[in-house]
Amino acid sequence: MKEIKAFIHRNRISDVVHELKQSGYKYISVVDVLGLLKALSSQEQQYSVDLGTKVVSEVKLELVCDDHQLDDAIDIISRQGRTGQKTAGWIYVTEVEQAIKIDGG
Repeated sequence: MKEIKAFIHRNRISDVVHELKQSGYKYISVVDVLGLLKALSSQEQQYSVDLGTKVVSEVKLELVCDDHQLDDAIDIISRQGRTGQKTAGWIYVTEVEQAIKIDGG
């Protein structure tokens, strides 16, 4: 199994998640984060007093998939996450050593 973490501009996340779900991916998490991606506009950027620099409100997408699904998932995230900038975000892939189901009952 693989875990994908992708840092995406907020205005692209709905298209990414929609296509992933439509393609059958189930184990998706979306987390609001502050990052250092290049802002698409001044409205997307804010100054962080804690960090002492300008930051962008981004989204971190986390997805767990089988090895054979990896290339397809990366393709979906890459296509739907495009913004027209040279670098619109980042995708990281790691190996999942173990997945343990939490029993609901």
